[in-house]
Amino acid sequence: MTTFASPAVAWAGNRNADAPLVVLLHGRGSNEQDIIALAGNLPERFAYAAVRAPIAEGGGYAWFANRGIGRPVAESLAETMRWFASWLDDAAPAGRQVVLVGFSGGAAFAGGLVLDSPSRYTGAAILSGTLPFDAGVTTNAGRLDGVRVLVAQGDADDVIPRELLQRTWDYLHDGSGATVLGVRDPGGHGISAAVLAELNDWLSAVLETEGTPA
Repeated sequence: MTTFASPAVAWAGNRNADAPLVVLLHGRGSNEQDIIALAGNLPERFAYAAVRAPIAEGGGYAWFANRGIGRPVAESLAETMRWFASWLDDAAPAGRQVVLVGFSGGAAFAGGLVLDSPSRYTGAAILSGTLPFDAGVTTNAGRLDGVRVLVAQGDADDVIPRELLQRTWDYLHDGSGATVLGVRDPGGHGISAAVLAELNDWLSAVLETEGTPA
């Protein structure tokens, strides 16, 4: 079993320990400082934690070893999900609302986490990424029943294989049981201003529906 160091975490927004926590998960080869910048465009009343992935790669960090783009090695994904869950149990004890927001490789990691433990999360945003199919996590029908999910994809995305993007879109909408907001964007592999605006509104709707005061 691989031993990982405690994660580096960048924080923003509401520092109240009871505030809903939005965990930002960066893409492969990036880091927590890049993605924490999103918090400046999201509701200030929520807490934001950008976590650095545990595997050094390409001048940045990765969430899991790959067997191809968008295709995690199952053993690696299982190890890093356990590592993340240990951190989250300290950062957000049971009862605190948690939403995952993942981009690219971070989207696959967010998908793995919510599929592994659907009841742990209030929602998950899968931005320009695929779910980790065939990587040891359950993707049976109804797995995400009751979970709120935003899935945003760029029609010109040439990084994530198109078949994985389509499989993710189809499963979330038609098989997962999740309450899904699907966002199509004409752009490529990134988070456009339009997607960021949708994310802003979605976070407010999801967390306020769950009882967060405005």
